Amino acid sequence: MARALWSGSINFGLVNVPVKAFTAVRDHDVHFHQLDKKTGARVRNRKVSEKTGREVDDDDITMGFELSDGHYVTFDKDELDDLRPQSTRAIEVTDFVALEEIDPIYFERTYWLEPDESAVKPYQLLLAAMEDRKRAAIGTVVMRNKEYLTAIRPLDGVLAMSTMRFSDEVVPAADAGVPKNRAKVDAKTLRMATQLIDALESEWNPSAYHDTYTDELRHQIEERAKGGARTTAEPKPEETDAKVIDLFDALQTSLDNARGRSRHTSTRTSRSKSTSKASSTSGAKKKSGAASGAKRTSTSKRTQQKRKSA
Repeated sequence: MARALWSGSINFGLVNVPVKAFTAVRDHDVHFHQLDKKTGARVRNRKVSEKTGREVDDDDITMGFELSDGHYVTFDKDELDDLRPQSTRAIEVTDFVALEEIDPIYFERTYWLEPDESAVKPYQLLLAAMEDRKRAAIGTVVMRNKEYLTAIRPLDGVLAMSTMRFSDEVVPAADAGVPKNRAKVDAKTLRMATQLIDALESEWNPSAYHDTYTDELRHQIEERAKGGARTTAEPKPEETDAKVIDLFDALQTSLDNARGRSRHTSTRTSRSKSTSKASSTSGAKKKSGAASGAKRTSTSKRTQQKRKSA
């Protein structure tokens, strides 16, 4: 059974709902150790003074914030610990906002919220009310000595809490040097682009997408653990002489390819239906032929009986 990472309550107004938080995402990255090629021994990182070259004990290390080159403001670790906010046992909700108003750029990590045994009814009431109003609860919480902005929202029939970035942690496009110079778009080209988007439209299915690099890396690890040969993926040849393609031509080619894929899928479906229909028709004809043959046989027998009686 999963272990709760945090426990507390959702507080809004005079209402509080005791909950436990469980992680809703997992890291599937492959982690490596550094080894000495000659001996195979682990390579360790040691804390060494730049001045003396000697290893420094943790008790002799202080924390420094660099004001300018070589000039620091220093703090002891205990002083920094005293400045950290204490973990709280409550998510203080201050607002309920429309979920579509929150851009995904603000979300960080998500947790499932499970109610305590004594809080099932208020939990279900809050969940139903938020689903009805299509609202997310915005509040703050301190976990592991760090304050987070949070959004609680209905997800898959339960409440989920996502930690969020504060507004000053989001870099505006202008500050990143991305200009908002919007050029006038040709109507014909725009129509072609929208047709391409429509041709590639599909339902969101997250299981259809995979981390192919990690999958291949894990496969290589398994093969080497079995003593298999070391293989590497064939590198794709680099395009040394790229051609400049007209935007309209590129859109037209892409649209034709998308339509061709759609027709191919449609044709296979039609063929399948035709084959099924043909099989049904053939089966019906066979049944009809068998019935006619049985009828003729019966008539012939009655005729022969009449002749014998005569």
